[in-house]
Order: sequence, then C-alpha cells, then structure tokens
Amino acid sequence: MAAGLLAAAAACATLLVFLAPAVSGDGATLESVPDLVKAMYVDIESFPCVRLLNLSGEIGCSNPGHGQIIAPVVRFNSIDQLVQPSAVLLPLDQMSDFFLRVSKDPELYHMVAGVLVESNGVHSNLLELSPDRKFPQEEFAPYSNVSHDWNSAGSGIMWNRYAFPAFLLSEESTQTLRKIADKNEKSNNGYQPNVAEFDLVMQTTKAETHDSESCLKAQSCLPLGGQSVWASLPAMSNASMKDQKPIIMVVASQDSASFFRDRSLGADSPISGLIALLTAVDALSHLHDLSKLKKQLVFAAFDGEAWGYLGSRKFLQEIDEGDDSVNGINSSMIEQVLEIGSVGKGISQGHPLFYAHSSRNSSISKKMLDGLQSGSDSLGSDNVKVKPAATSNPGVPPSSLMAFMRKNTSTSGVVLEDFDSRFSNKFYHSYLDNPANINSSSIAAAAALVARSLYILATADMPVDLMTLNTIRVNVTLVEELIGCLLTCDPGLSCGITKSFISTSSSCPSHYVGVYQDSASSTQFPSHADDTSRFIWNFLADRTGTLAGNISSCTGKCSDENEVCVGAEVEGGGRCVVSTTRYVPAYSTRLKFEDNVWHVLPANSSDPMGAADPVWTESYWNTISLRVYAVQSMTSDWLVLLAGLVVTAGSYLGVIVGRTYISKITKRD
Repeated sequence: MAAGLLAAAAACATLLVFLAPAVSGDGATLESVPDLVKAMYVDIESFPCVRLLNLSGEIGCSNPGHGQIIAPVVRFNSIDQLVQPSAVLLPLDQMSDFFLRVSKDPELYHMVAGVLVESNGVHSNLLELSPDRKFPQEEFAPYSNVSHDWNSAGSGIMWNRYAFPAFLLSEESTQTLRKIADKNEKSNNGYQPNVAEFDLVMQTTKAETHDSESCLKAQSCLPLGGQSVWASLPAMSNASMKDQKPIIMVVASQDSASFFRDRSLGADSPISGLIALLTAVDALSHLHDLSKLKKQLVFAAFDGEAWGYLGSRKFLQEIDEGDDSVNGINSSMIEQVLEIGSVGKGISQGHPLFYAHSSRNSSISKKMLDGLQSGSDSLGSDNVKVKPAATSNPGVPPSSLMAFMRKNTSTSGVVLEDFDSRFSNKFYHSYLDNPANINSSSIAAAAALVARSLYILATADMPVDLMTLNTIRVNVTLVEELIGCLLTCDPGLSCGITKSFISTSSSCPSHYVGVYQDSASSTQFPSHADDTSRFIWNFLADRTGTLAGNISSCTGKCSDENEVCVGAEVEGGGRCVVSTTRYVPAYSTRLKFEDNVWHVLPANSSDPMGAADPVWTESYWNTISLRVYAVQSMTSDWLVLLAGLVVTAGSYLGVIVGRTYISKITKRD
C-alpha cells in the first residue's frame, strides 16, 4: 500500500511540473529568482497616456484604483463578445472610433480593463489621425466664430477622461502582443491564459484629488510648464527705453502634445516653425551692421503653448511686471509680431507656397504682408510664394499670436503657415506627426522667406540694400541637421550641434512640455530646463552674440552683465559672448508659489485670457510599467491543489510506514 501511495505521489509531482505555466528561455540558465522572474514576465516597451487635471476636472488615463490591473489580452475584433474585463489590443486605424465609442457606451466601458494601441511604424498608411479638437484651444480665440474646423481630422479623444490604462506599443512590442492575443484566441476551452499587467496608478487617484486646485493643495500633482527662450539680434544695450527702437517679435512654439505623453514630436506642428526660426537667425547672424537697422529684431521660442499658451502669456505678464527675465522689452515697443507656425508641408505643385494669416486690417499689418511679398520676390528663381490667407477665415489660426491679440487688441501680427483655411497636417498632435510628415525643403524655404522679409521690415523707411539682401542665404544642411536632432532618436539629441552646447539626458527627443519644477521666481539659471530649451538658449546666444573680450572658459555666469556663457555644460567649459538671450518661465499666469505650495489665483482683469485658463497640472506617480505573462486556469489551480494534497498525504503516510518498518527491524535485531 505504501509503495502505491509513494508511486501516486511521484506521479502527482510529475503532474505539477507539467501544469506549471510555460516560461521562455532555457531552464538551465535559471540560476536565481530574478532569472526566473525575467523568464516568466515580459516587460513591454510602451508609452503611456497619463492623468492630467484642470480646474474643472480630469483628462487622460489612469488605473481606476490603487493597485495594478491584470486582464487577458484580446483583439479589437472580439470586443463585442467580451465576458470579462479585458486588455484590448487596438489597431491604430481604429483608435479614434474606439475611444469615442467607449466614451458613449457604459457597458463596453466597464469591459475595458486597459488598451494597447498598436504601432504602425514611421511610415504609416493612415491618411489622418488627430486626437485634438477641430478648433484647438478655441477658448482663447480673439474672435467669436469658434465653429470653424481648422483641424478637420480632429476627434477630440485626448480631452476625455478614461478610468483605465492605455499604452502605445513600440513596433517590436506590437508583434509580441499580436502573438499573445493569437494564443488566447486559439485557446480550445475558452480560457485566455496570457494576461497584461498594467501599473499606471496616479497619485491624484489615490489622494482623491480630481481637479488642479485640490491636487496642488494636496501636493499630488505639479503644474505643466517649462522654460521659454528669447534673444535679440543684435544684442540690446543698456540704453534707456526712450532710445530703444521699435521691436519686431519673431516667435515660434517649442512644445507639442499627444494622446501618449512621451510621443509628442510635433514635426510639422510646431517644430518645423521652430527649425525655420533658428535657421533664419543663423542666416541673419552673418550680416554686418545690423545695429544700423531701424527696428530691433527679437526672437522667441515659447514653451507650453499646447496647454493654454503658457509661454506667450507668461512672457507678456513678465513684461507687464518688469521682471528681469524680459529686461529690455517694453510692451509699447512691440510694433509687429511675426509667428512662424507649421511650415513643413508647404510644397505645392513642386514649389514652396505659404499663407500669411493677418491679425487685423491695419497699415502695419499691410506693411508686414508687403514685406513678406518683397522677401518672396527677392528669392527669384527659388520660387518661394506667399499668399494672404482667405478673408473668409474667422481670423488667425490657433497660435501664440492670439495671446498678443487678447492682451492688446491693436496688435499687428502675421502667422506664416503651410495652410489656408484647414490644417494641411492631418496628424496634428498625434505621434504620427514625425519626420516622415514634413519636407526639409519646405522648412528651408520658409526660413529664407522669413530671413529676407525681416531684413526688409527692419529697414523700415530706409532704402533696402539689395546687395546685402541677396547675401542672405539659409544653410540647408543646418535644416536637415536640426530635423535629425529635434525629431529623431538617431542621432537625436546626441547630434553634433547639440553636443557642442549641452549635455543631454536622453538621445530621443520629446516635445511634451512636462511639469514646472524650477523656482517660481525669475532666474537665468534654471535647474530643470529640458534639453530642448537649453539647446535653443545656447543656439540663440551663440548666433546672436559676439565674442567677449575675456576669452577664458566659463562654466556658468560671466563677469559682465551683458555677457552669457555659451556651452557651459560641455567638457572644458564654454565661452562668454555678448548677447541678450534669456530664459522666461512658462507656467499658468494664475499660479503663485508661496510657502512651498502652488496656489490658484482668481482671474485678473489685466490678464484677458486668465478666465479661460484651465490651469493644467499632471499627477504624480511612483512607477509606470506594462508587462505580460501566462496564468493558469482555475481548473489547473484545483488540479495543482489536489496533486499537492495527494503528495503531502503520500509523503506523510510514507514517513509513518517507514518509521514502523524501521522500528520492527530494530526490535528484531
């Protein structure tokens, strides 16, 4: 009998081995518990949709509770047959329709434990995908007709709240998850053994703070924000305001947005405009005697524009308050504003074509349009065309110029775009707005047009020096290099021009604004400026500056207040140049940092856009991760339990029988 029990126990032990979930890899290499964990669990490269908050509520994604979510992986085509909460593997071309449907279908909503969006790679065959609204940031428009569909591809899904995690998969992870979903689909008994484990627990969910004011008070979130940069060409002197020239502001945005936090490249919108601005500055920096021009050129790259025009509004507030970050600029001296918007798709019938969207019908606006036309004419055989935007448009498109217009209704400005009445960018605020979505020739043409037009506008009533004008040429190689630096991972921010100025934290760029972590007081030495802002600052300081008399290297502050240290982060130190290049904090004008806590201020009449300001914040989190693994069915669990009991009972009886036998042998001896 004992022999039979022992045999049964041995058989059950063997059964336990077969019932254990399969793991990847060679069992012989499993030398430790970490090796076993690594073999059982597959970490998935992915990019999360995170929880953002404003004064009225929440948007974005989060685990619904305080713990991880574990759910079987199913394909999108199975969602109508779901019998339990599941992780839906979603084709990219179904993304907009799916999230719109989930928002309107409570029954389906409760069956979605998480969403895994497939990546189609860089060269997608999708015709359009934009998670933003059809009129982005319509609440800030300086006109009443906000029914115009600037962004015809817009679905608006990024502005909804989802109480489940959502991740964009990498190309490699997409293949992994497809195989896992196929295994679950082919399961004979209907049991789906392969699951996804989502760790996307937001601190605001745990703290039950569901709007910006409450989460800032509870310190479960931080405000969105970053660092804008501006520079003058040539450098401004310390002359009194009455001796200063009228200012032509040339602006572009440096941040974008996306449904997925860390996939906010914004190649066409807005980084093409930023690259055109930097290239135009480079072209103009080679001219001599710029100080003889009648107008002062000031270039600015605003941060946080995708989230309530944070950079431009804070810039204007700093001017009003006379802060050091904008020393030398008086709002009354800003005569013209030229914004370089989306200019990466401006090739029409083989030739560059851009549209000038004017702020108002004034003599100064007409001069700006005339200046752009003269700049176009001067390019001759390059055939760069510019046209006034359609008069049927309700006004300027979504742009930083709106902040200037709302601040001062008499502001004269023009936005240069690659579209007339509708965005030509069908991937606006989508991760597919990548380098494949733009044309470097279009950006170079826009930079050439802007550089020459600025020279013409800055001469004002003086005769234009045609010989000097014709020497203004853009560096096409610089355009291509900046595309590689700011919009790709290879070389990315490890490119030569970036490494000559800064030490980067990551080679892969992302133009999501992030959260504001620096001191709220104005500073020219921010501790947390991101790689993009620091690169722009150094680039503009280098191109607009002249070498200082002291040629010794620097690692921070220069001895003269008119000098700045370019390349301070690189090995061997930087160099001091005479330049008016400044950081300006970019966060909501309705926030104040006091007693180590951010406070929301009431709307102020001096800030016309303040009442519309959502005051965006981002939740804290501990970790964000996604992994997959196999789990046993309940039947297997019961069999394992039964087998374990049999093994235990057999072992116990074996011990008793063995002891009895040994006792008998001992007595016999």
